[in-house]
Amino acid sequence: MSVRIGVYPGTFDPITLGHMDIIRRGAKLVDRLVVGVTTNASKSPMFSLEERMATVRREVADIGGDIHVVSFDSLLMDFAEREGARVIIRGLRAVADFEYEYQMAGMNQQINPRVETVFLMADVALQPIASRLVKEIAMFGGEIGKFVTPAVRTEMIDRVTVIGRKGS
Repeated sequence: MSVRIGVYPGTFDPITLGHMDIIRRGAKLVDRLVVGVTTNASKSPMFSLEERMATVRREVADIGGDIHVVSFDSLLMDFAEREGARVIIRGLRAVADFEYEYQMAGMNQQINPRVETVFLMADVALQPIASRLVKEIAMFGGEIGKFVTPAVRTEMIDRVTVIGRKGS
């Protein structure tokens, strides 16, 4: 019997409650879920790759199931192949996400037709959450507790405080 492996890729800078929702639900669809943490320089990461890896590992530890957190710096389809995945799990928040994700899924299908993309709609209460916006709110001193776990909130406040000191 083969193990169904899925990959959920992202920068997770920071990991949000929306990401956690997709991870929980995605883990139920496959035997093993590989959370692929990558770096996208155009997103101006607040946390290093190592910090994001540690945070994601901590946050998914209590979910249950076979969840692995792995870093990657390659084409998503190459990473999926290397992990033995046959499914890419992507979260959708809004119609604008769908257009981009649909195009990416089509390109990925051309690169590797053995791997399918599965879209999960974010929970309605979590749909507006985006890491980029959470970072922006935190940078301006806004309350982010509705968007991230308490531990991530503390890490972000600490980071914003350090950044603020460097800027003064």
